[in-house]
Amino acid sequence: MNESDTATQPANAPWTCPFCPLLCDTFDVDIGPPGTPLKLVGSDCPRARNGLANFDATASAGQPRVDGRDCNLDTALAAAASLLAVSRQPLFGGLGTDVAGARALYALACETGAICDPAQGKALMHGLRALQDRGGFSTTLAEVRTRADLIVCMTVEPTAHYPEFFHRCGAGDREDLAIETLPLHGDLFDTVALLAALVAGRVRLDDDRVPAELAALSARLKAARYAVLVYESARLPAQGALIIEAIQRIVGTLNRSTRAASLPLGGGDGASTVNQVFAWLSGLPLRSRAGPLGLEHEPLCFDAERLLADRGADTLLWVSSYGPEPSPPPTEVPCIVLGHPAMRLPHDAREHVFIPVSTPGIGSGGHLFRTDGSVMLPLRPLYADGLPSVADVARRLTDAVKAQKKGRVQ
Repeated sequence: MNESDTATQPANAPWTCPFCPLLCDTFDVDIGPPGTPLKLVGSDCPRARNGLANFDATASAGQPRVDGRDCNLDTALAAAASLLAVSRQPLFGGLGTDVAGARALYALACETGAICDPAQGKALMHGLRALQDRGGFSTTLAEVRTRADLIVCMTVEPTAHYPEFFHRCGAGDREDLAIETLPLHGDLFDTVALLAALVAGRVRLDDDRVPAELAALSARLKAARYAVLVYESARLPAQGALIIEAIQRIVGTLNRSTRAASLPLGGGDGASTVNQVFAWLSGLPLRSRAGPLGLEHEPLCFDAERLLADRGADTLLWVSSYGPEPSPPPTEVPCIVLGHPAMRLPHDAREHVFIPVSTPGIGSGGHLFRTDGSVMLPLRPLYADGLPSVADVARRLTDAVKAQKKGRVQ
């Protein structure tokens, strides 16, 4: 995908909500008089409602700024390119964009040797490290809706962060679908490890030391036709990859005699989309860079929070196009922000370049990957906001950085 990534979708195409990685496409939006916030129709999802409240169907009055002063886009691009061209180790953070934006940011990262880590990097790495170490079984929302007869929430019920999740799974429409929540006994590590041992038969169900609730859940899992173990990566503690590995052990054991899969929930604000794009372009996931030694993947060392705290990066490019949050973290290094026009910038950065960008699915078209990773959906714009896309800005920055480097060599 190239030019079509940002192409305008047909006016009668379903609207896909970009504010949650479930990417629900059964809602609609009421566009009122100019200056009034957009309103959600067909759902009371708080994430969609709150996301739409940041937009009012009028062309944005947001202006690029350099060191707090308004300027035109060319001036802001030149200032940002100057910072990136002399940076010895740029860091690209946030990464709240769509497929086209991710492709353009990858090219810019290769040109500058940048390390890339999304705002949800810690949560994303839990699943990536488990997949790299042990592999796993996963499923899709559609398969859960049509085939699963048991859903087990391995962290907590996901409705706080994913309000439409159970509706997407068919809960309320299917009498044969049961939903359970993992009963905690000790911490999450201990509980999942004990459940894995029960399912595998390494611990007897009638052992007096086994909590009755876990013994019953183990029996339910083994009796299910198709069990799905759901977890939120962002709710896992440090070293959460170990918990995911234990979940996959349960799934693997069940698949010897019945059918089971996992379904991770996460990767919002474009994180899973950018990870998919970087992986197919480079062969490596995020927390990687194209540096002097070639392609490098360091899931621990290339943590954005760690790099900023240890002064391991000297320039921060922060991308967040879906709303005023997440905003860039406080930092003492020069900061370039491609963000929502209402985004607040940190006060302690030595230099600022701010470029307001369009939101995919609101002011421009685009594409995003859903949380299950196998489906990519188009984003239909609701109105023209008059702002450049992240892809447009990143491509122009890449050209400007190349030109500045060439000029210095000559």
